[in-house]
Amino acid sequence: MTMASDRLNHSDQVLNTVQQGNAAATSSLAASWCRSALHHGLDPAASRKQERLSAAGLAGLRDSNGELIAAAVPVLDQLFGNVGRTGCCVILSDIDGVVLEARSSASDAPLFDAIGLAPGGMWGESAEGTNGIGTCLVEQRPVTILRGEHFASRNIGVSCMDAPVFDPEGRLVAALDVSSARAEHGEALAALVAALVQDAARQIERDFFCMRYADARIVYSPDRQTGPRGRGVALLAVDRDDLVIGATRAARLNLGLGNKPFERPRPLADVIGDTSSSFDDSERAILRQALARSGGNVTQAARELGIGRATMYRRMERVGISPGQ
Repeated sequence: MTMASDRLNHSDQVLNTVQQGNAAATSSLAASWCRSALHHGLDPAASRKQERLSAAGLAGLRDSNGELIAAAVPVLDQLFGNVGRTGCCVILSDIDGVVLEARSSASDAPLFDAIGLAPGGMWGESAEGTNGIGTCLVEQRPVTILRGEHFASRNIGVSCMDAPVFDPEGRLVAALDVSSARAEHGEALAALVAALVQDAARQIERDFFCMRYADARIVYSPDRQTGPRGRGVALLAVDRDDLVIGATRAARLNLGLGNKPFERPRPLADVIGDTSSSFDDSERAILRQALARSGGNVTQAARELGIGRATMYRRMERVGISPGQ
């Protein structure tokens, strides 16, 4: 069977699936195919547009994602060292599916460049339909899109294993991708590579978090997750007064901290459910924790500590805490 007939058969399969009204309810892949056709208006048989971000546009995008790239580069290099000799490329995209970083061997680079798996390539689901990078970003979860599972028939020569990357505030910022264009790479290898990709994505998140909070103490939070595993390392960033100033996505999910940046620091004891600290443990820490609990209300904080308002102000002054801090 020729490649042309393969693509025609694939396009027919995609369109038949889309035309089945209940297909999206029974399969995440079918749901993505339906999004591609019905929401984005894509045609699975269309030829590649070869769209790529300009050099200037890519430079600006890389600059705005500089902190992410700095955290990711060592991990990308390590991951490519593990999979590169099997004919795979390693890709880091931004939140819109634009390729920021790419790793491939000298012999494979021309093929991946022609496919569009190169810096500046655009792999959002709205541009390419169902694909590893774009669908991972839409669904915010690890995905594997094997050859014929792509929406566009032009992409059925590639298999993609992806995992989302979340920033130190728990927000989606990137997709980590390993792609292969070798026909002998089947489901078994894809499963092994997918596990490596997920581990690498979590490592990027960990290093990104530690870079962002380099001056803080990094502690592991209790593991209370009840949902699926693989959503990252639960880390908290804590200042010198045991106030939590940052949390990874996993920690936010584990501890119910929400997905918004902290407006005020929170006492570590409150966050992890340990309220055994006494006033004599550390006067400055306890004062700041009481103020944090009260939202900065000195009178309420003093009442919680069992001291007078005037005494509270004197002790705040002695340890260098100003109202509103």
